[in-house]
Amino acid sequence: MVTKRSVSLADEVAKDVEQAAHEDGMSFSAWLSSAAERQLRVRQGLRGVAAFEAEAAGAAGVAVGALLRDGRVDVKRTRELFQAARPMKVTFHRAFDETNDLERALEDVILSGADCLLTSGGAANVLAGAEQIGRLQAQAGDRLEVMAGGGLKLANLAEVVRRSGVTCLHGSLARARNGDGLTQASVLEEDLREAIRLLQQECLEPAR
Repeated sequence: MVTKRSVSLADEVAKDVEQAAHEDGMSFSAWLSSAAERQLRVRQGLRGVAAFEAEAAGAAGVAVGALLRDGRVDVKRTRELFQAARPMKVTFHRAFDETNDLERALEDVILSGADCLLTSGGAANVLAGAEQIGRLQAQAGDRLEVMAGGGLKLANLAEVVRRSGVTCLHGSLARARNGDGLTQASVLEEDLREAIRLLQQECLEPAR
């Protein structure tokens, strides 16, 4: 089925389209239709290239997502992005935190086919939004995993886990250092070891 729609163009744009259509030996409407089709193919191609490059680089997954102008999740476009990224794991990124109704947005993210949602709970940082993150995970149940992220640091990691109840986390784990002479690689390894220790402590110790 072909759906016909009226299109409004600025006068200058319409003149350029008319000239291009004439040069290509096409009608005005046929040229617009052809241009739209080319644009869609380019967009689909770029999505495919992005997914291929991510997978070729060894990525296990990608974080993508789209919103409509009114702040709601663009389910259709997001689903297309997710489908282009498969078979990698797909996460809806923190554009989610810009939506005006987190509970409704969560259902739309699930409807889009996401495996995971990265969020600070709509707050300025993950610690401030920890309780909301917990509510979102409770709402999602086993339909989707909620990943807490946005301002996550070693100093607040344990508190975020305690308040939210989630153990899927994302962050740079940044902390201030005072010229201790460590290389970036050794700093990262040290921080990861400490993060794992904190997670194990929160997950294995009895609730306080």
